[in-house]
Amino acid sequence: MLIGRSPQMQQLRKMILNVADTGADVLIYGETGCGKEVVARMLHHWSTRRQGQFVALNCAGLPETLFESEIFGHEAGAFTGAVKKRIGKIEHANGGTLFLDEIEGMPSGMQVKLLRVLQERTIERLGANQLIPVNCRVIAATKEDLLRRSEEHLFRLDSISIIV
Repeated sequence: MLIGRSPQMQQLRKMILNVADTGADVLIYGETGCGKEVVARMLHHWSTRRQGQFVALNCAGLPETLFESEIFGHEAGAFTGAVKKRIGKIEHANGGTLFLDEIEGMPSGMQVKLLRVLQERTIERLGANQLIPVNCRVIAATKEDLLRRSEEHLFRLDSISIIV
């Protein structure tokens, strides 16, 4: 819930309501602690996807070695220690909303794979050889200027060009 009656807060509430029903993927930009996840949850709550899951993933909080398995899932035996099938965050968000927080921290190899998901709306679990259709809204959040990070070769803007 957003608290406050200032013109800026009223404008933000109106924007959330206008964008919520579009079904469009969204990029939220703001400083640490300003409420980006609150806005993402409100977008989900007021959307037609509110009956589906809201699945959050902090892209900067995972080691690169675990990231692919966490976001795409894996089949049993896909790698050492993968004793059973695991559904990834994207598949778990099917029918709902996937919130990618701190997207600037996403490993570059995963950025390319995210672009494919956004374009084709399919995923492939690690160790699998079949595509799984997914239907989720992607809301990404960042505290960084992604254009500047792209110019510094620290972020691939094409990976989120569909969102922006």
